[in-house]
Amino acid sequence: MRFGIIGLTVALLMQPGFAAETPKSRLTALMEAELAQFPARTGFYVKNLSTGEEAGVRINDHFESASTIKLTTLVLAYRMAEAGQLNLSERVVLKADDMRGGSGIFRFKGPGINPSVRDLLMEMVITSDNTATDLMMAKVGGTAKIVEFLRANGFAAMRPNFTTFEYFRGIYATLDPKYATLGHEDVFALCCGDTTVASFPPLSTARQTLVKEVREHPGNADLGKALLARQADEKTWFGIATPAEMGKLLEGIEKGTLAGPASTDEMRRMLRNTLSSGTAVASALKLYISPAIGHKTGDTTATTNDVGIVYAKSGPIIMTSYNNDIVGPTGAVSERVGRVARLVLEYFDGAS
Repeated sequence: MRFGIIGLTVALLMQPGFAAETPKSRLTALMEAELAQFPARTGFYVKNLSTGEEAGVRINDHFESASTIKLTTLVLAYRMAEAGQLNLSERVVLKADDMRGGSGIFRFKGPGINPSVRDLLMEMVITSDNTATDLMMAKVGGTAKIVEFLRANGFAAMRPNFTTFEYFRGIYATLDPKYATLGHEDVFALCCGDTTVASFPPLSTARQTLVKEVREHPGNADLGKALLARQADEKTWFGIATPAEMGKLLEGIEKGTLAGPASTDEMRRMLRNTLSSGTAVASALKLYISPAIGHKTGDTTATTNDVGIVYAKSGPIIMTSYNNDIVGPTGAVSERVGRVARLVLEYFDGAS
């Protein structure tokens, strides 16, 4: 059951000077109690777009965005397409130099295929493809242009810090500073040289030597600790997000305020087709209940995030879940996030 005063309370909480004097909403208090049990630093933002009611925990804190930040490239690309600055039907022939490791499918297909720009955007979202991500970040003008777009549209904190290539190369540089100058194909060989299929040319002798050197590097023994220490500095994150700002971006996609109707429809369709990877809201929620969801996942070292729109009986509900500095298995955190998401749904829709 909900009370009309809660919406007013949340609105007041969002105003400067009211946080200390105004009681928390019931939903915020419920979420805080659940999130306090997490073995992680968590942030969770909720907004029911039909009623306008908001709630959340640490909604303005900075979190490692992981791949959720790719949604900023998605929105900017569609804005540019509408302005005639980007052709979504243009074909792009993938080269060996374009291949990136980590999530996605293009790393398994090999050079020579020619997806459209629209295909790249689709894979950047639904499989979180890193090859597609770097190609699209370049198409929209790089990280600086994405940040410029975000600041111009009122997003004060959110930003990508790196391309996926730069981010992964930085991890190898943590192992040894000399690896900070590795090239695209070097980094791909280190990540994925033994997972490629016949469509890829075999590694050169020099790259085979590099792979052996990195795998036998004495620093590997302490690399896990070094990477966790690296996560303490937000300048080394793949990107920075706050639960509230990512919620605002998703609200703009759902309501069509960030792009025109055709672009908005395509972006929503992409989000609805995202393949869950065991993370947070989308897959964990299905342990309890199965509403339609449009979302984007993001995982990296000690981090599992999921942000999206849950199409509930009471109307679309924005949910952004950020979980950094996880101690123990990330799957345990995702399952707990599913409980919080169910709690939110039952608050708005009633128990099912």
